[in-house]
Amino acid sequence: MTSALQQALSFHRMGDLASAERLYVQAQALDPADFTAWYLLGGLRLQQGRSAEALASFDRTLALNPNQPEALAARGGVLRGLGRFGEALESYDKAIALRPQQAELFYNRGLVCLELQRRQEALADFDRALALKADYVDAWNARGGTQYALGHFGEALASFDRAIVFRPQFAALHHNRGLALQKMARSEDALASYDRALALRPGDAEAWNDRGFALKTLKQRAEALASFARALAIAPHHAGALHNRGATFWDLGRYDEALADFNRALALAPDSPWTLHNRGNLLWESKKLLEPALRDLERAVALDPHYAYARGEVLHLRMYGGDWRGLAEELPAIDRCVRHGEPAIKPFMYQAVSDSPADLYACAKLHAARDYPVAAEVRVKNTRRPGKIRLGYMCGEFRLHATALLTAGLYEAHDRDRFEVTAFDTGAGDDSSLRRRLEAAFDKIIDVSALGAPQAARRVADEDIDILVNLNGYYGAHRMDVFAHRPAPVQVTFLGFPGTLGAPYIDYIVADRVVIPEQERPFYAEQVVYLPDCYQVNDARRETPEAAADRAQFGLPPAAFVYCHFNHNYKLMPATFARWMSILRRTEGSVLWLLQSSEPFAGNIRRAAARHGIAEERLIFAPVLGQREHLARLPLGDLFLDSHPCNAHTTASDALWMGLPLLTYAGNCFSGRVAASLLRAVGLPELVADSPQAYEELAVALAKDPVLLKGLRQELAENRKSAPLFDTGRFTRHIESGYATMFDRWQSGRRPESFSVTPLA
Repeated sequence: MTSALQQALSFHRMGDLASAERLYVQAQALDPADFTAWYLLGGLRLQQGRSAEALASFDRTLALNPNQPEALAARGGVLRGLGRFGEALESYDKAIALRPQQAELFYNRGLVCLELQRRQEALADFDRALALKADYVDAWNARGGTQYALGHFGEALASFDRAIVFRPQFAALHHNRGLALQKMARSEDALASYDRALALRPGDAEAWNDRGFALKTLKQRAEALASFARALAIAPHHAGALHNRGATFWDLGRYDEALADFNRALALAPDSPWTLHNRGNLLWESKKLLEPALRDLERAVALDPHYAYARGEVLHLRMYGGDWRGLAEELPAIDRCVRHGEPAIKPFMYQAVSDSPADLYACAKLHAARDYPVAAEVRVKNTRRPGKIRLGYMCGEFRLHATALLTAGLYEAHDRDRFEVTAFDTGAGDDSSLRRRLEAAFDKIIDVSALGAPQAARRVADEDIDILVNLNGYYGAHRMDVFAHRPAPVQVTFLGFPGTLGAPYIDYIVADRVVIPEQERPFYAEQVVYLPDCYQVNDARRETPEAAADRAQFGLPPAAFVYCHFNHNYKLMPATFARWMSILRRTEGSVLWLLQSSEPFAGNIRRAAARHGIAEERLIFAPVLGQREHLARLPLGDLFLDSHPCNAHTTASDALWMGLPLLTYAGNCFSGRVAASLLRAVGLPELVADSPQAYEELAVALAKDPVLLKGLRQELAENRKSAPLFDTGRFTRHIESGYATMFDRWQSGRRPESFSVTPLA
């Protein structure tokens, strides 16, 4: 090295970059063939942020000496910074060919592969770097980050843990470790990692934000809000912290504050599918503002067509509004997503539109694995405790709600000599007489609504529960995250969700042979417990209000034949509606009485009817009423027309309880066979048509044969007193027999297995 270069390098090391640059240029003028001067000048210009000039210097270096690995590596770094990733990769490949034992080259090559979304290749590069340098912390960290991006969270955790061994004071490692733990549903452990990261680097807004998210997951919402406040104090324009704080306000029922935070987050990041998605759902779920909600969700999908569940939510809201535009194209597209393992729609929403048990199973399995994966077990009991079977029901609707209306009599009728019955309440109670009745029916009600999944699971385990029954599935205020911790030795899904949950920690599903025929068992993750009559419990003590006498009060023509349907709007499909319009055309003087539950629904449905040639006055819309008032108006209808592919469920039981005949045909899935099961259990199998065309023919025939219809109503009134559907005591003895068999199998060390309950004599 010439004296000029040595002097330049000395200035460079002292930080006098201007003097160093002047001398590098002089050295190049003295010896234009000296590649070292060009290489050192490239490093200086890179240090100054002059990337294009640095690249030119490195290119000149390599023109003079093509086999200089340092220049090749430096050139690769500059090209990566300029976003020219393909060229950067070529430079690193040439450098590696010259220096195959240099771990840093593989590490930097791996970083370029990450930019190119070639994650598996990047992972191989990091592994080669670590094979050469086992204590290479940056490579361990990058390896963990890549495994995290690939969804391999356990492997990512192992990589971060390995890096921490070599550099325990590196805050970013503890932060990243927390992110992996959060994805593994280990929020308590994640929180500890975030706390360690913040102890090392207290000014890290991102770590405060992620800490808040872990606390939110654990339902420690006041502490979560405090963490988000710390993040925002450090970084006032942190859109993610605003979003997460808004989501926490939403959890607390502070909807206006939630909306304000979502609005602020979107002002900072207007193209965030994440925040648009949540704001849209908030607008719908808390304020029932369908059209603004739909605009947000549609924009989220436009920005990211693969954003988890957003396409399904758009479809669901359009169905609520009776907006079927594009449905014929969108449904097959969502089916394809489900079959390819893409989370396009949630299982509850998919049930309304899919008639494929295989697709519904695939959707549920994906949802369980993605959002409610198997978590660390909290159960310590492994042997039988003497005494009664301890039965736990977990539900978010122990209040005036359809689930409680169906099940109240069951809880009261349980044999207390054989069972202790505990409720685990995951929702909000109310002041209704039904809630007071439930409180009297259970041996105890334990509120776990404010507990995170690990704490709630431990609370179940503390009660030494033998059989834990999931009454929600994926519906309502469900807690699949608690079941993922396996707090009870036997876990069962029953009633609330008509289909498989797709989760390995749910052992059994309670059903009957109508809703789950033997040939469809392969589409269920659970073993099937077949009850003799009907899977749906009903309460024989439920109120029977006096039937309303005046049709005019509800806008119904006094002499018309009234077809009716009171399901939620999202269950109404165009094919079903077309069938109804054909029925109306063929039945002179008939009207269709529908539930009006969203603002645009009536207008859209009237326009759809007009396209079928049906005058709008033949469609009458019923407002949403309280339970007693709703039951009282049901007998004013003449025939309830069921929906497909998803039937009326509790709504069907309401109709039959009040003496209103219901017509259905059985679909291919659990949710599309419920009404058939109910009708058979109430002794009216003749109202189960064997095809859509037969359904239409029978609907028309009943309207034209008042004697036949009157006979059916009389038969229904008589059967209500004695048929199995409304015999709560009989149902209770059957399901108790099922519970006992499930528990006996566990007690004897046998795996869960499908079985049939023997009917009472």
